[in-house]
Amino acid sequence: MLLLVTAFWGLSFPLMKGAGLLAAQHAPEANTWFFTGMMLMPRYILAVIVLAIVLGPQLLKITRLEYKQGLLIGGFASGGMLFQADGLQFTEASTSAFLSQFYAILIPLWVAWRTRRNPGASVWLSCALVLAGVAVLGQFDWGAMRLGRGESETLLASVFFMGQILMLERAEFVANRVVPMTLVMFLVQAVVFTALSVATTPSAHALVAPLASPAWWGFTLALTVLCTLGAFLLMNRWQKEIRSTEAGLLYCAEPVWSSGASLVLPGLFSVWAGISYANEALSTHLLIGGALILVANVVLQLRPPPPRCSG
Repeated sequence: MLLLVTAFWGLSFPLMKGAGLLAAQHAPEANTWFFTGMMLMPRYILAVIVLAIVLGPQLLKITRLEYKQGLLIGGFASGGMLFQADGLQFTEASTSAFLSQFYAILIPLWVAWRTRRNPGASVWLSCALVLAGVAVLGQFDWGAMRLGRGESETLLASVFFMGQILMLERAEFVANRVVPMTLVMFLVQAVVFTALSVATTPSAHALVAPLASPAWWGFTLALTVLCTLGAFLLMNRWQKEIRSTEAGLLYCAEPVWSSGASLVLPGLFSVWAGISYANEALSTHLLIGGALILVANVVLQLRPPPPRCSG
């Protein structure tokens, strides 16, 4: 189920980039934060509507802990999606997908800090490998000692995604129902991204202009059904069955799907939606950097499993 989640997430990268390019046609004078909001706002509004209809009278029976977990996960997910989507406008989709996996290293380090135990040589080796992979993949500028905006924002997004993953493992939330909690999560994201879109829009027309585009609706419905409802309902249901460090390894399949999709879908989207979005090509940086990050995660998982963290 979690591998299926990564397939849906992998599709979201070219879909969001296509939606952002389409929004830019309707409001070329807007800044990138507006395009980020317009990539994310519609899918979460529609997802909230769908789950509200599914729950019906059960809306009044959402528990305090379901609200608490939904608010926490929604907050972390909003931060992650915000910086990931904005960073996507400054880097290639496959690069963004790979860098988003940095939480696979952060999670076991966090668990080790909470348990006050040395993570061991394998974890430090994994950290070195993943940092090397990030440097190669993001074409780190050693002279200026900085990453580009897209790569930096994607790494920051990964920190938020780590929080989201850890919130699914907390023992106090084990009895929570998936659909009500996910509805609260989506509601938080809908509010955050609607506020972002309204605050950064250059005009009221820019907010509603995409509604007349069949291509925009196609991007939005695909993102809603597959990458939002499908991905997060499955994630929220099945991740709690395994350790967070194991989940981090499984989620590393996401950039594989994204890279494959980005080799084919952009050209199709360009013809269908009338946008300029070229297919990506396999590059040395992508192959070497991605391989180092994936090897780091394999090395990490070969060590003895740490005690489950419930905090």
